[in-house]
Amino acid sequence: MGIEGLRFVITGSATGIGAATARVAASKGAKVMVSDLSDEQGQAVADEINASGGTAAYQHCDVTDTGQVEALMTAAAEAFGGIDVLHNNAGIHESGLAPADQCNLEQMSLDVFRKVVEVNAVAPWICSKAALPYLKESDWPSIVNAASTGAQAAYPNNSAYGTSKGGIRLQTQNLAVDLAPLGIRVNCYGPTAIATDMVTDFVKQADDPAAFEKALVNTSLIPRLGLPSEVGELVCFLAGREAGFINGAYILIDGGSLAWRGTVDQLGME
Repeated sequence: MGIEGLRFVITGSATGIGAATARVAASKGAKVMVSDLSDEQGQAVADEINASGGTAAYQHCDVTDTGQVEALMTAAAEAFGGIDVLHNNAGIHESGLAPADQCNLEQMSLDVFRKVVEVNAVAPWICSKAALPYLKESDWPSIVNAASTGAQAAYPNNSAYGTSKGGIRLQTQNLAVDLAPLGIRVNCYGPTAIATDMVTDFVKQADDPAAFEKALVNTSLIPRLGLPSEVGELVCFLAGREAGFINGAYILIDGGSLAWRGTVDQLGME
């Protein structure tokens, strides 16, 4: 059961949720192809997994480059004999391309908006298409996409990211329909603020980082940042054999932040 023996491709897995998912998957007996633009960090993740007794390899990949994506899938299939799971994790936020206080409609450039949508919504489609020939040969194929609470709720200075994550949520459902006759499940998950470099960098740009981080978690019924490993566990569950009746789903992993309309100080949890 679980994911033992399954062969993963994880995009954007040199750091953050992708790296955590690679470690969790390998610890459960999966074979993992780590991929990223950051070669030194990505190779380090693969080396760490191999040193701890797991099975991993690394391949450089820009997920917006069709040729590099196709090369990634070929490398994974050659290394492990096929592909069972594609985790479309690679993503960016507009605040990684422009100052956070300039990520609004008036000040953000069209180039920034297009880049975020290209990485977060177009690239997963490219990766899914490139992985499809290998997934069709798998006995337990699935695609797991990274959405966000931003696929369901709006946040300040988040229009590009929110647009892209809303798109990936519906892309997940549409691909689940298209690929159901092939036995390929497609699901996505919606995290809130997770303790990753992306969130840390976003917080650091605030005038008062401590106050801003508090505001980020103030609506969560579990008043803290989520852990990358917690998201990794969910990804592995969705890819695993126990999740065989889950398809086309959008599953929140948000500490309960979208379960209500309020702040934790109203509950005496400040």
